[in-house]
Amino acid sequence: MGVITPTSHNASMLVRRWTETAAPAVVALCAAWCDTCNEFRATLERIAELRPDTLFLWLDVEDDSDVCGDIDIENFPTLAIYRGGLLLHYGVTLPLEGPVSRLVDEIRARPDSAGSAPQPVLELPQRLRAHVPAAGA
Repeated sequence: MGVITPTSHNASMLVRRWTETAAPAVVALCAAWCDTCNEFRATLERIAELRPDTLFLWLDVEDDSDVCGDIDIENFPTLAIYRGGLLLHYGVTLPLEGPVSRLVDEIRARPDSAGSAPQPVLELPQRLRAHVPAAGA
C-alpha cells in the first residue's frame, strides 16, 4: 500500500479503517525542510510495502498543521504508532530501515498498552479523521 498523506486519493477510507477498527497505524511526523526526513521517506515506503496490513501515514508538521495541531516535535523523524485510536508508541527514531522495521514489528506484536505522550498526539487519530474528507466528497 505504501505511505499515504492526508491528501492521498484513498486517505479517507484508510483513515476510517484505522480509527474504526483495531488496525495498526504508523504516523511519521516530519517536515519538508528536513533533509533527514526527506531521505527517511523512501525508507518508510520500503517498510510499508512489506506490511500491507498496517497503515503508514506521513504528516508534515507545518503543511499538515491543521491535522497535527499543537504537537511539539523535538527532533525528526518522530513516530507515533497506534492500534485503532490507542497510542502504543511515541518518540524520535533513527531514520534507519533495520531499527524502524524492528520497532514497528515489535510494537504491532505486543498486546495493547497505552503509551504516554502529549495530549495532541493522543488526539491525532480523531483530528485526522475529522480532517480527511469523506470518501466521494
